[in-house]
Amino acid sequence: MIKYLYFIVLILCISIPLIVANHRDLKLYRFWKSMLFSILLPSTIYLLWDIFASHQGHWSFNPDYILGLKLLGLPIEEYLFFLFLGFISIFTYEVIQLRVRLGEKRNDS
Repeated sequence: MIKYLYFIVLILCISIPLIVANHRDLKLYRFWKSMLFSILLPSTIYLLWDIFASHQGHWSFNPDYILGLKLLGLPIEEYLFFLFLGFISIFTYEVIQLRVRLGEKRNDS
């Protein structure tokens, strides 16, 4: 068993979007305030639900696959999951929008 599997999977998932996020045509850093709000608001709601559901015993986290650091009963990886998922979602949307804009420019030529 890989003790840090959840963390490793999270890092692998976020690595490419973080590398590409500053691409000259994408420049996600321009929207950091609205991105932060867009990530934190739903993350907070889902984390509160997650905390409640795990305390009720609806689900749990296998200690063989997490770092062991917990906050309010949830492993730190779960907090990272919601933050990373929010960023990856926005990143994916922006990449698709960029592809559409670039495609429209080609069609206009």
